[in-house]
Amino acid sequence: MIENVAVSNKKIQKGIDKDGCFFIVVPPENHVPGYVYSIGLFQKFNHPEIICIGLEEDDLGTLVNNACELVKRGQTLCLSTNYTEFLQGVSVQFLLVDKLHYPYYLNEAIDFYDSSDYPAIQLIWPDEQGLFPWEPEYNSDYKFLQPLLDRDTDFRFFEERNQIVVTTSHVLDGKPILYISCNKDGVWQFHSEKKPKDKDARLVSLETITQIEPLVNEFYFLTLGQRAWRESEGSPWSWE
Repeated sequence: MIENVAVSNKKIQKGIDKDGCFFIVVPPENHVPGYVYSIGLFQKFNHPEIICIGLEEDDLGTLVNNACELVKRGQTLCLSTNYTEFLQGVSVQFLLVDKLHYPYYLNEAIDFYDSSDYPAIQLIWPDEQGLFPWEPEYNSDYKFLQPLLDRDTDFRFFEERNQIVVTTSHVLDGKPILYISCNKDGVWQFHSEKKPKDKDARLVSLETITQIEPLVNEFYFLTLGQRAWRESEGSPWSWE
């Protein structure tokens, strides 16, 4: 059974009992790619759950369903192994998902299992040349369409680490970041004041900002014209 989020645990369990697993569909939003993942493979077959990111919804569903069918027939899907049963003429591989990514991609599964104490693997699809994201000649257009969930837990943005962003001398001197915005021209800003002065502006890399305040990673999903803010350090964030 396939379902868009959100769905009750009772309905998920009913789907698992009937079909052996249940699929959660998360549609794309702005620049954040959509994905599909399973719930129930671990409960029913002691096999990692499966997630696939970045293709059209029907293609994602087909790939994850094909993988689940192999599991239901008794096959264990192995990491870093080429599988040709999923896409005609090309191979796919699987990577182990780092549990630090679970809250961002597998929320319904966390809720269903009442913890992150279950394994998950990511089905990785290649580019038109049959190359995977970690290979040198991989099509760079797909770099942020299929984030690899076995790495980069310290940096969640869909931009390059060395992308230049705007901050202020106050942030660099240790004042907390209270205002985050992604301008309509794509420029990120991270400030401690609502209306910073031009003379205090500083240019740094996006990675530098995540090192100064790792919490800004939570707002990787902001898109053009959106912003986030909080009243003070330790206060809850609000966002558009």
